[in-house]
Amino acid sequence: MTHDRELFEIIAREEERQNTTLQLIASENFASRKVMAATGSVLTNKYSEGYPGKRYYGGNRIIDEVEDLARRRVVALFGSHLPAGSIHANVQPHAGANANLAAYLAVLEPGDTVLGMRLDQGGHLTHGSPVNISGRFYNFVSYGVTDSDERLDYDQIADLARDHRPKLIVAGATAYPRIIDPEPLRRIADEVGALFLFDAAHIAGLIAGGAHPNPVGVADIVTFTTHKTLRGPRGAAILCREDLGAAIDKAVFPGLQGGPLEHVIAAKAVAFYEAAQPEFAEYAQRVVRNAQALAAGLAGEGFRIVSGGTDNHLMLVDLRSFDPELTGKVAQEALDRSAITLNKNTIPNDPRSPFVTSGLRIGTPAVTTAGMGQTEMASIARLIGRVLRRIGDEPESAAVRDEVAVLCSKFTPYP
Repeated sequence: MTHDRELFEIIAREEERQNTTLQLIASENFASRKVMAATGSVLTNKYSEGYPGKRYYGGNRIIDEVEDLARRRVVALFGSHLPAGSIHANVQPHAGANANLAAYLAVLEPGDTVLGMRLDQGGHLTHGSPVNISGRFYNFVSYGVTDSDERLDYDQIADLARDHRPKLIVAGATAYPRIIDPEPLRRIADEVGALFLFDAAHIAGLIAGGAHPNPVGVADIVTFTTHKTLRGPRGAAILCREDLGAAIDKAVFPGLQGGPLEHVIAAKAVAFYEAAQPEFAEYAQRVVRNAQALAAGLAGEGFRIVSGGTDNHLMLVDLRSFDPELTGKVAQEALDRSAITLNKNTIPNDPRSPFVTSGLRIGTPAVTTAGMGQTEMASIARLIGRVLRRIGDEPESAAVRDEVAVLCSKFTPYP
C-alpha cells in the first residue's frame, strides 16, 4: 500500500510544533503514549450501539469488557467516598457539549427554566448562550461574577433561584480562575427544589488529584471532559445519581449520539487508571502552583489578573492595564508568531466583542505535564511581556522564538 506521505508529514509538523512551542491553552494537555495507543487501536473498527449487555450489533463481548472497565474506573476515581452502587457512569459522550446536552435532555423539557453562568462572565456556550442549542431550547437565567472582586456571588445566585424557581442549576465554567464550591449551590438547589448539575470539564483532573472540591455526590449530575486537566483523550463522561442513570443513558444513546467510539472509551479507561496513581495528585498540585506563579509573574509585568489571581489551572489577563489599545486578538496573534500559544478571551464586563476581546486566557496543564515548574513560569511571564511590549518588532519576536525553543528542548512532551 502506498504510504500517505502528505498527511503524515502534516502530523509530523504538528508534533514538532507541540514539542517546540509553549502550549498555554487552558483546555489543552499532552496525552500519554498509552492513551494515544488505545485511541489508535483496533477498537476503532467495531460498531457497538447500545450499552454493555444490550447492544444492537453482534461481536461485542470484548467491547463490553472495555466499556465496563472504563465505567468502573471512573466511578472509583471520583466516587470512592460514596456507598457502592450510588453513582452511575456513562463514558460514551463524544464531547463535553454532548454530555451537557444529554443531561438536559434527561431531566428537562423544552422551555424549562435553568440557572447557568453567563458566557461573557466565564460560563460555557452550553450554559445557556443564545447562539447554542441550550439557549434556544431552554429558558436560561444567567448569573455572573461581582464587579468588585470578580468572583461568584452565591447570595446573588440564591436570589435569582428564589425569583425564577429553576428546574436545574448549572455550575461550572470555561474561564473562571477561582474555586467553585458545590456545597452552597447544593443548598440553593434544595431550597428551591431544583436539580443540580456541575460541569467539571476544566477541573476534572484537579478534582481527581485532590486540588479542587469534589462535586460527585453533592451534585445530582456531574459532566466533564476527559482531556484538559484529566490528560486523557478528547471526549467526555457523565456521573450521576443511580436513579438518574437510565434517563442519562437513554439521552446519550439513542437521544443524541449513534455508535460510541470504543477506541476513545478505551483511552478514557487508560486516563482514569493514570489519574488514580499517586503521582497524579502531585501533578494536580503542580498545575495550580504553576498557574499561581505564572499569574504572579504576569502581574509583575504590568498585566491585571482578573479576580487578583487563580485557585486552579488558568488565569484571565486584562490587557488594558498593560496597554489600553491592545486587544486579545492582536496579542494572541503576536504571541503565536513568537511560539507562545494561548487564546484571546473576554473578561467580565468586556467592552469588546468575543472576536476581539480585552483579555487572554492562559493555562498551565500542558506545560506542567511537560515537566516545567515555577522557575519556568517566571521566564514565560517575562517572554510574554517582551513580545507584547514590542508587537511588530520581528527581531524581538525571533529572539523570543529562539528562547522558547531552548526552553522547550529541556521539556519535550514527545521526545
